Amino acid sequence: MPLSVTVLEVPARFGAIEEQARWIDDALARTPPGEVLVLPESALTGYVSATGSFDLTPFAEPFEGRQLEALRRIAERAHTTVIGPIVERDGARCFNTEAVVAPDGAVLARYRKRHPWFPELWATPGDLPFPRLQLGGLACTLAVCFDVHFLAEEAADVLRQCDVLFFCSAWVDEEYDARPDRLGPLATEFGLFIVNANWGPGAPPVRGQGGSLVMSPAGKMLARTSARTHRLDLTLDPT
Repeated sequence: MPLSVTVLEVPARFGAIEEQARWIDDALARTPPGEVLVLPESALTGYVSATGSFDLTPFAEPFEGRQLEALRRIAERAHTTVIGPIVERDGARCFNTEAVVAPDGAVLARYRKRHPWFPELWATPGDLPFPRLQLGGLACTLAVCFDVHFLAEEAADVLRQCDVLFFCSAWVDEEYDARPDRLGPLATEFGLFIVNANWGPGAPPVRGQGGSLVMSPAGKMLARTSARTHRLDLTLDPT
């Protein structure tokens, strides 16, 4: 069954949760999203500050906190299922978490990034399994950014059962964008769509921002944002 998906490439901005949520609401009010809306990693809080700090612990809160409520409001207003980020505190541990939130506010899945990138010293490696959920009749799972280096080994069983991998990132590149080189073979190996929502150009500017993309099960790039666009709207049809 086809699934309509919107990738919204939210610009990088640090420590401005309500402002980011309003930016998302405004973008969706102009053009309604598909059945699923995918947001980048750390889209609400930002990933790194203008001074180069990667510490997101000031924004960490219990899962049922204001970041989840922001995702619920977005889902309800736009009548879409939202895949979005939460900086989650669980006791003394903090996680780089993704939640899947239905239009009625129900949490359909929660995933904690299993492999924080080297500067993410604040984040505890995720301890939850790769989820498997049905969205619009398609089997889906989640992963976050640096996890991509380990998916073929750690998530093989789940990926083989899925039609779509939703891949949220705040990608950082020193030389060139390696995402197509990594995501294309992964899509081909497991025969699934990969929907990547990457952080958009913003403050601070970091090499690797932009270029959100969608790969087909054949490893072909179906769509990619450009310097003039921050959004992708397309339908995934595995038949």
